[in-house]
Amino acid sequence: MHVDLFDYELPQHFIATEPAEPRDSARLLDLTSGGLVDRAISDFPGLLRAGDILVYNNTRVIPARLTGRRGEGKIEATLHKAEADGSWAAFVRPAKRCRVGDVILFEGELEAEVREKRDGGEVILGFPETGAALIETLKRVGRMPLPPYIKRGEEEAVDDETSYQTMFAARDGAVAAPTAGLHFTDRLLSQIDAAGVERAELTLHVGAGTFMPVKAEDTDDHKMHLEWGEISEEVAEKITRARAAGGRVVAVGTTSLRLLESAALDDGTVPAFSGETGLFITPGYRFKAVDMLLTNFHLPKSTLLMLVSALVGRERMLAAYEHAKREGYRFFSYGDACLLERSDNVT
Repeated sequence: MHVDLFDYELPQHFIATEPAEPRDSARLLDLTSGGLVDRAISDFPGLLRAGDILVYNNTRVIPARLTGRRGEGKIEATLHKAEADGSWAAFVRPAKRCRVGDVILFEGELEAEVREKRDGGEVILGFPETGAALIETLKRVGRMPLPPYIKRGEEEAVDDETSYQTMFAARDGAVAAPTAGLHFTDRLLSQIDAAGVERAELTLHVGAGTFMPVKAEDTDDHKMHLEWGEISEEVAEKITRARAAGGRVVAVGTTSLRLLESAALDDGTVPAFSGETGLFITPGYRFKAVDMLLTNFHLPKSTLLMLVSALVGRERMLAAYEHAKREGYRFFSYGDACLLERSDNVT
């Protein structure tokens, strides 16, 4: 499909630069109740049924943005994926200053060697430390990797270390938050539990590739960056039981949905999974496991807008976005949400 089919206009003032407070006071555009219904996140539990299962992502964002120097030249890097040998794939600017074998000194204390150069400003960086030891160093010297579209004035004070982290965050490794999870509070979860809805967690370490624009003119020519994820045996069995009893699988965010669909078999069964996924969902995809999706509003011409269009239909989704603009909804990572239900007649 042509990428321009997923374009829409969005003036800067619609882009949220800080989360709603409290988190469950954000707005919710409901596409599951017939038409377009304006609600609040606090209404979400009432839209679920006893026996449904809510699946959310427990990844934790690490401070993956670094500033350093190679000689006199300034280098900015955003780590986005841990490699099997302990090195990290990173997007660097300016990439032309980096050559294989160069050593970059980040934040005056963390050295990294450029081991490989790839297309699109991507390099492979090797550090003296790996795994948990490196992440602990990053927590000391790195910064939260906020999306590039969040621009604030100097007077805006937001604690992103806390705000850009979901209440489910438990496993270090993401460089972008699974932002639908930002709306949840203990109060909201208590209401979901009281409604008889099961809960389950998986892990997908979200990469910075989620912010990368689709530069190809056709979706067939776009290549997704790989992300690592895991669904435990226990969670897989829990989802299987819920589905067998007639419950709906409700994914919190596109990250949860993508991992569930990556693992799912053709009959909708979700087995345990551990590994990488580069699943790219566009209209025409037939969903196997997920019935409903809670998600934020996504960037024009983004892979995530293509995903939600595959779930409910491109024209319907774009019409919902126009409604959201008219009604003053807040967009993107810190913005409001919409609730979608899989349609078997997507156009």
